[in-house]
Amino acid sequence: MEPDLHELLRSLRVWDTELPSFDPGAAPDEPLPLFARWFAEAVAAGQTEPHTMSLATADEDGLPDVRTVMLHGADASGWSFASHATSRKGRQLAARPYAALGFYWPAQGRQIRLRGPVTVAPPEQSQADLHARSTGALAAALVGHQSEVLPSEEELTRASDAAWDRAQREPDAPAPTWTLYHLRPDEVEFFQGDARRRHLRLDYRRTGDGWVKELLWP
Repeated sequence: MEPDLHELLRSLRVWDTELPSFDPGAAPDEPLPLFARWFAEAVAAGQTEPHTMSLATADEDGLPDVRTVMLHGADASGWSFASHATSRKGRQLAARPYAALGFYWPAQGRQIRLRGPVTVAPPEQSQADLHARSTGALAAALVGHQSEVLPSEEELTRASDAAWDRAQREPDAPAPTWTLYHLRPDEVEFFQGDARRRHLRLDYRRTGDGWVKELLWP
């Protein structure tokens, strides 16, 4: 018997836990320190994989696309993630170098949204980022062909086994299409959920003089 999707959806509850407080008036003048604080608090709260985020891009026709990727860092150059330049997201970013990121940490009822232009890191920085990661990450990068049509699962198994063998033998093996990207946000929004739906939204917008902070209606 097929499950009743609508009935199942109605049975679910949101934020069935104690949520932290948030004082927007005490927020820093720039978004990066607040992001770092919230990220550390998400880790301390036991949030599963807090470094995963949604990455939204658009193709040449302006049609949207979204997927989950990992955060590789956040500093003055922007929020960083990586992929193959030849992948679907890589091709989309080459055509339209602007994107949005979304973090959701339900353990604390928090979301963070960013959007802004995306730049490509130099090749040596991209390779250094890759080789600082795990053997599995290198093996996956060496497999390549991301977003291409896969003829069979058996071919994936053969390519993956060969890539793992090479990654273990050559921990510095290059993956030429592997690319580190930096999103330098024009806007960053921090959302603190509230059990009574009095959610707080603090929006940072970049200007020529720095950042402007504004509260938004939930």
